Amino acid sequence: THTHTHRVGKMAEGGITQLVNCRMLWRGQLIREDVWVQNGRIADPKHLFWTERKTATRRIDCGGLIVSPGFIELQINGAFGVDFSSISADKAAEGLAKVAKGLLAYGVTAFCPTLVSLPPASYQAVLPKFERRAGSKDGAAVLGLHLEGPFLCAEKCGAHPKECIIQHIDGLAHMEQVYGISMDKVALLTLAPELKGAVEVIPELRKRGVVVSMGHTMAKLQDAERAVQAGATMITHLFNAMVAFHHRDPGVVGLLGDPESNIRGVYYGLIADGLHTHDSALRIAYAAHPNGCVLVTDAMAALGLAPGHHRLGKMHVTLHENHRAVIQGTETLAGSVATMDLCVRRLKKIINICRAIEAATLRPAEVLGISSKKGTLEYGSDADFLLLDDDCNVKATFIAGELVYAHETFELKESSPP
Repeated sequence: THTHTHRVGKMAEGGITQLVNCRMLWRGQLIREDVWVQNGRIADPKHLFWTERKTATRRIDCGGLIVSPGFIELQINGAFGVDFSSISADKAAEGLAKVAKGLLAYGVTAFCPTLVSLPPASYQAVLPKFERRAGSKDGAAVLGLHLEGPFLCAEKCGAHPKECIIQHIDGLAHMEQVYGISMDKVALLTLAPELKGAVEVIPELRKRGVVVSMGHTMAKLQDAERAVQAGATMITHLFNAMVAFHHRDPGVVGLLGDPESNIRGVYYGLIADGLHTHDSALRIAYAAHPNGCVLVTDAMAALGLAPGHHRLGKMHVTLHENHRAVIQGTETLAGSVATMDLCVRRLKKIINICRAIEAATLRPAEVLGISSKKGTLEYGSDADFLLLDDDCNVKATFIAGELVYAHETFELKESSPP
């Protein structure tokens, strides 16, 4: 047997990789089992041995690390100086590629580039440039757009420019006219369910494969329930940009206490950066509906940048030393600069490590209806996985079984079986 170390390398087609000396996340638990990869997918070892009569062509010693599915990010406005909402059309593809590549270091293997409320002309110029793409050594997979606006409630627009908000929806054609693209390119859409025409358009969006999330809203619980009955399945950054929980009308937050919505599978995004949502609020949400918890970063262009002044959409933002990003001259949070691995680490302190990882993997995949391919290590799923230490620091990122990022302190111990 010979051993060598690799940085970033490609698997031989048809070759079989065996990850040994690891703990894999399997159906909600960490188990001491080898992970097998063939043709870019997680393979069933029994099938390999008994049906194909094959064994490993390369072995990776994981040094006791955790093998986790790759993180899936449903709400990210930009990073590394790239802002999806203000980028010019000619720079959009390049900017998207830069973010996709940079996210690998934080364990993100798939994401939805997110755009805030913009004038129709801006959407029409830039949205056609955001194409879905598979993940590779060049970057995380692009799963489709998350359009967070402009069909929101002006009173709860947060960092979105008020003049861009449209407080009524005249059917799907109206939306496509505003965006200037077919809704087929959109994975996720945030709207305020109380707007005139909102509930009526939800079934049409679902037919086009768009997941509908409720957010930036003054909705009462009854509005939210009507939206869920129409097909909405998510709440955008729970507790943020919505009516605060009140015992007589709990608003959108009240869906977590409604057994009907739990059965129907409503998910909620949580920004667990320690600034947007208090740990106590995270605990309450999780206790009420553990299987609906989806970690999102809501990160903006300043993620990965030094403290100072930056631009987000049409807004000017100040980034402080403590990872707090505010609209310049105010104390209004303008989005976060937290990375997904940091959010997993924070959530892990509140709930167990397996559930915290699931909130960044399985749950977002379920939201988009892609959990048969991504978000787990089930046999047949895409071999997008991470090697994590016990504190959920990312040591290595793999896409389709290929090493696409290795932390500088990490050395891949690889050998050819005898």
